[in-house]
Amino acid sequence: MNLTMIFFFITMILMLIIMMLIIMIGKKSIIEYQKSTPFECGFNPISHKRLPFSIHFFLIAVLFLIFDIEIIIILPMILTMYNVNMMTWLLTSIMFTLILMIGLYHEWYNGMLNWAK
Repeated sequence: MNLTMIFFFITMILMLIIMMLIIMIGKKSIIEYQKSTPFECGFNPISHKRLPFSIHFFLIAVLFLIFDIEIIIILPMILTMYNVNMMTWLLTSIMFTLILMIGLYHEWYNGMLNWAK
């Protein structure tokens, strides 16, 4: 047998042993009732299933997603600043920031950011 094949089989056997150890060690022996129930939106799902949750929770979640995606888009823009045409990069960055600012102003103007009414 080739030396590469021997290393391959040894690696496969070690991976199988490690996976079996993880499966045996990782199993929980005690299943707790509260940990096995689903948790959603901060209320108990077992009772009062049709109670509405606050719309402010939804709005804050949407705002978080928007600004989280903003950071994901802005970070590569900073890294590519030196590799592209500076004028194109500047116009793209300004347009992206302007669109976000207009959206934030729209939410603020419509009262979506007010917690107490």
